[in-house]
Amino acid sequence: MPIDISAEYLGLKLRSPLVPSASTLADDLDMLKKLEDAGASAVVLHSMFEEQIRRDRDELFERTEQGTESFAEALTYFPEIADGGLKPDERLEQIGKAKKALKIPVIASLNGSSLGGWTDYAQKIEQAGADALELNIYTIPTDLDEPGTKVENTAVEIVRAVRKVVKIPLGVKCSPFYSNMANMAKRFVDAGANGLVLFNRFYQPDVDLENVGIRPKVLWSTPQAARLPLTWIGILYGRLKVDFAATSGVHTGRDALKMLMVGANVTMIASALYRHGIKHLPVMEREIVEWMEKNEYESVHQLRGSLSQINCPDPSAFERAHYMRALQTPPAA
Repeated sequence: MPIDISAEYLGLKLRSPLVPSASTLADDLDMLKKLEDAGASAVVLHSMFEEQIRRDRDELFERTEQGTESFAEALTYFPEIADGGLKPDERLEQIGKAKKALKIPVIASLNGSSLGGWTDYAQKIEQAGADALELNIYTIPTDLDEPGTKVENTAVEIVRAVRKVVKIPLGVKCSPFYSNMANMAKRFVDAGANGLVLFNRFYQPDVDLENVGIRPKVLWSTPQAARLPLTWIGILYGRLKVDFAATSGVHTGRDALKMLMVGANVTMIASALYRHGIKHLPVMEREIVEWMEKNEYESVHQLRGSLSQINCPDPSAFERAHYMRALQTPPAA
């Protein structure tokens, strides 16, 4: 009997739990086709950023106003806005093109930190044909006078506002750095989230000693990064009526299996694909199938959540008792 590796996420039926996450890999339609051919069960398109949306609107308004001082026909002339990557309207067009070209589900992504601009573009994303929407709530509070409750309330209001204007499933990609992650997860679900994507990796700049300045530096994740989402998915599974996507640190089929066993519906991959290429997707799938065959699992559904906190033979493994025990254990080589 063949192993059933099918999965379900945000109400979407998927052939496997392996989903390429939002990245520049999803900027190119040919690349999306190659991901599908390699075994991707769905794809999350590269994020549409709040700053891009705002800048696009502001520059368009400014240039339109400038033109009206010269000649009436200026209202029909919208100059190109210099920007790296696709502009917001181009990303909306990309959704439609991807839906026509692919058989797998297409999940769009919105990245921002404030209420402005989210609802309008969420509606446009739905109209463009996206099967689901991932809200990438990315904020690094730096205001000394802004309390944490305000930051958390804003994040919840973003989800609630978008939920009111779209009917497609919503996944919320969030930070682990809230004062009570369990409570925030519940609040996101209560506000309308159908899925939680755990977790967002925050951009951290580096110091350029040669040129004496701060420069952007994006690092690939490592397998060690999987510990944080693994912990929280394991704690939350079965306690909230929501789907879970594990992201960050998933580099092998065995990494994916660990996430599934603590309760993830799907595992999202980016760094491993950058490092090894698209050909790594079928390698990961084969590792999953071989392990399941060896351990006599018939389906992903059967193993999912089997080692979550509510199903684990030792629930304290996710809590303080094991933290104290771990401090007395030498690190693994």
